[in-house]
Amino acid sequence: MNIAIVGASGAVGQEFLRVLEGRDFPIDNLLLFGSSRSAGTQYTFRGKEYTVKLLQHNDDFKDVDIAFTSAGAGTAKEFAADITKYGAVMIDNSSAFRMDDDVPLVVPECNAADALNRPRGIIANPNCTTIMMVVALQAIEQLSHIKRVHVASYQAASGAGQAAMDELLEQYRQALAGEEVKVQKFAYQLAFNVIPQIDVFQDNGYTKEEMKMYHETKKIMHSDVLTSATCVRVPSLRSHSEAIWVETEQPVEPADVRQAVAQGNGLVLMDNPAKLEYPMPLFLAGCDPVYVGRIRKDLANPNGIVLWLVSDQIRKGAALNAVQIAEYLIKQGLK
Repeated sequence: MNIAIVGASGAVGQEFLRVLEGRDFPIDNLLLFGSSRSAGTQYTFRGKEYTVKLLQHNDDFKDVDIAFTSAGAGTAKEFAADITKYGAVMIDNSSAFRMDDDVPLVVPECNAADALNRPRGIIANPNCTTIMMVVALQAIEQLSHIKRVHVASYQAASGAGQAAMDELLEQYRQALAGEEVKVQKFAYQLAFNVIPQIDVFQDNGYTKEEMKMYHETKKIMHSDVLTSATCVRVPSLRSHSEAIWVETEQPVEPADVRQAVAQGNGLVLMDNPAKLEYPMPLFLAGCDPVYVGRIRKDLANPNGIVLWLVSDQIRKGAALNAVQIAEYLIKQGLK
């Protein structure tokens, strides 16, 4: 199994290396690719040194079986033909192909089989906030069809990359030292603040991030579910959180939802208010599952359930989800 990682020096690229090693993913040959800034950088994987190659329009992917790409939508579109030309499966972490009809958008806990129908050789990894949400929604969907979802996300600095995490730490230092707080990665200072904007605003007043959740949830779940989101950047380092209001066709009880979550694939129930047990990003960074708590009836909707979830968006929201797709393909006979 010959594996390539495009964008190997980025936060998600580095997480790919950790996830692949931690899951003992079958690799005979590993190729790392990056921009001119990262070309020549060396990384250790399973005790061996690998050098990042410059991504170019050539035949470097001729013998590659699976290429994990996390280098942005523009790069994905520019190099997709080179990556897939000789039969490599491209599992792309950008937004470039997510809503294309001939590109499956896959979360293995929900729609793994969609990955088998890939006319262009491309499988899209959904947006991180969508991934963690639909893993939880899938468990509830088994109880009663979901009609509507309202969600407020609380997204960590890591969603904007390592540089954003570094900036947040530096902003805290600057603020506490009484220095001028410098802002580069976000529209405003994030330290000691929350910013109700992630990505650019659309004509309807929603941001692009919020509209991703609207469209992607429908595609992944093969559903008419309507999703309305408010996405907020919060001053935590890593792992996103979401407060979710779910409306089902038939009333469902919190006890049944707790049982469905406890038995759900990729989920961990963490819901014991009496002992103040609920998911928090500070304690769940680096973990694989989606953690769910605060499950209760919606007081404003007889068919409503409210829940809170936390997941590491660099792992399950990006690298891990892509690797799980690849693992599924291998189980289905990809050679």
